[in-house]
Amino acid sequence: MASFHRLCAASHTTIAPSPTTMPQLGKNRFTHTAPIPATQNGASPETSHLFLIIKHDIRQTGNLGFSGEFNVKHEQKVKEVRSVLRKVGENPLEYLAMIDTLQRLSIDYHFQEEIEAFLQKQYMESTISNDYREFDLYEVSTRFRLLRQEGYNVPADVFNHFKNKEGRFKSELSTDIKGLMALYEASHLSIKGEDILDQAADYSCLLLDGCMMNLDQRQARLVDSTLRHPYHKNLARFTARNFISDYKGNNGWIDGLQELATMDFKMVQSTNQREILQFSEWWKDMGLANELKFARNQPLKWYMWPMAALANPRFSQQRVELTKPISLIYIIDDIFDIYGTLEELTLFTEAVNRWDLAAVENLPYYMKSCFNALYETTNEIAYKIYKAHGWNPVDSLQKTWASLCNAFLVEAKWFASGQLPNAEEYLQTAVVSSGVHVVLVHMFFLLGHGITRKTVDLVNDNPGVITSVATILRLWDDLGSAKDEDQDGHDGSYVECYMKDHKGSSVSRAREQVNRMISDAWKCLNQECLSPNSFSASFTKSSLNLARMVPLMYNYDDNHKLPILQEHMKSMLYDDVSL
Repeated sequence: MASFHRLCAASHTTIAPSPTTMPQLGKNRFTHTAPIPATQNGASPETSHLFLIIKHDIRQTGNLGFSGEFNVKHEQKVKEVRSVLRKVGENPLEYLAMIDTLQRLSIDYHFQEEIEAFLQKQYMESTISNDYREFDLYEVSTRFRLLRQEGYNVPADVFNHFKNKEGRFKSELSTDIKGLMALYEASHLSIKGEDILDQAADYSCLLLDGCMMNLDQRQARLVDSTLRHPYHKNLARFTARNFISDYKGNNGWIDGLQELATMDFKMVQSTNQREILQFSEWWKDMGLANELKFARNQPLKWYMWPMAALANPRFSQQRVELTKPISLIYIIDDIFDIYGTLEELTLFTEAVNRWDLAAVENLPYYMKSCFNALYETTNEIAYKIYKAHGWNPVDSLQKTWASLCNAFLVEAKWFASGQLPNAEEYLQTAVVSSGVHVVLVHMFFLLGHGITRKTVDLVNDNPGVITSVATILRLWDDLGSAKDEDQDGHDGSYVECYMKDHKGSSVSRAREQVNRMISDAWKCLNQECLSPNSFSASFTKSSLNLARMVPLMYNYDDNHKLPILQEHMKSMLYDDVSL
């Protein structure tokens, strides 16, 4: 049977692929995020229970939408907040505070045009005058952070005004708790070479940490939350409840934002529940959970990645489609990591590189099932992308799978031989075997923004925005907080390779090195998201969200569980909301 790939060899061709040409079916580092103790098929007891509750609730109550009255009230509330936003525009400082609140409540997407217009004006004014003597630390820091978050490359020397003649931050700032919190938040938008922001982070962190004992309970919670969960490196929707419960201010608009956030949360939760049900039906029909008993079966956890990365509610179908390749990354990882022999893995990798159904003839049955699922799913996603955006991405998608399996095979050979590579060689391969490239290339095409020959060639070539996220994920995994459930494979880690290269180095020293590298990778990612860059804002922001999700997927407790992730799952997908 002719394949989609062969019909449309040039991925930018205008020849429409036909779905009738699709074949029909009757431990990678991206996936080392599943160390929740497993029950049957690798599903955690807590996650499996929540998954069943959500499915039952949707089917029993028909909770698949909201009444017309609710939608009208929601629309009216959006109009009311927009009206307030226009009035606040007369006061730039209050407008900055309101934008910050909208973003922290994860409802800023309703007002993106207004926010972009205001920030563009702020940026233009900053290029005309760089005299910041009339502004306090809070205003300068918040403006800097908000502009950089939107991709404006504002210079970090705006903070020089707050330094003394000796080049240190002024001592009188030590009592400005609000300003220090804003400064600490701003420091996380740093790029390489910005020593002043590194100093700002150390200075503000030291003072904030030291002052908490002298603050009241609410202020101490705010400071502690800022230090542990800086906005730029966390997911706003996951922290919205805590923010609104602790936030107090003199602004008259806060109640209106709270009401809109509550309504919005309920609507987005309902959308996410529908998407989970949609994906779970696809996963069940695919049949891999029954055929590959050794592999992980965690659809709810897999869905959390796209839910976090593609936060805008309008990306509903993209979230469902992106969960599919993520599930296959996990499955293929388990094949390489714990089940396949080296000979079988070599044959499977050759089949993926050839991308031909005939290439699976010599594979064992379980590998045939996996390859067929991979082939069918990739072609179906490519066809949907072609219909939506007029570009056939099958070549790009296939190449990412080939690169992933090639990297898996290199690692399998390393560990079969019992010989660890040096740290540099290890990380070069591990960035690819993280699976991030597969995910972000799929996401790039599913979003469909700015698809050109130039951007396609760039995304195919592992650009900085992808390698930065992959490095963050890979190194977080390698900190070795816990071992995967039911995983007998030995994948090694950067920590092991570093200690091998540096004889006499302690584990703590190796972990310090990994933390420095994660910090550097974040600086590279920040740089990649500044204008001008070749990718759309929706892609860079989604890539950032993927990096933000990483700590949640690796924050293990002493029992090898992920209680914070599990709590977020329950909160985001099932609990009644009362912000």
